[in-house]
Amino acid sequence: MRIIIAKDYEDLSKKAAHIIAGQLIMKPDSVLGLATGSTPIGTYQYLKQMYADGLISFSRVTTFNLDEYVGLDVHSDQSYIHFMNEELFKFVDINRKNVHIPSG
Repeated sequence: MRIIIAKDYEDLSKKAAHIIAGQLIMKPDSVLGLATGSTPIGTYQYLKQMYADGLISFSRVTTFNLDEYVGLDVHSDQSYIHFMNEELFKFVDINRKNVHIPSG
């Protein structure tokens, strides 16, 4: 295990995004486990910018999220799929067939 020290949230977000970007460059068909909530938002911001700058692509990536609220409709603005769409997916070239989020 490698421990990476960051001076603050911004630095942490940037370092995490660079690690993910490096993975996508080395292995374009990577499988990513993605988190929801406030913690990864900064990382997703950096990834969106790297995509917009033409540095990375999500076109061959497969993603998995591990949770969803029970009984919540996928169209609810409280769902994790909504969160992922608003924070990352609608800004990048990910193939929606490769996005896996449990059904609530």
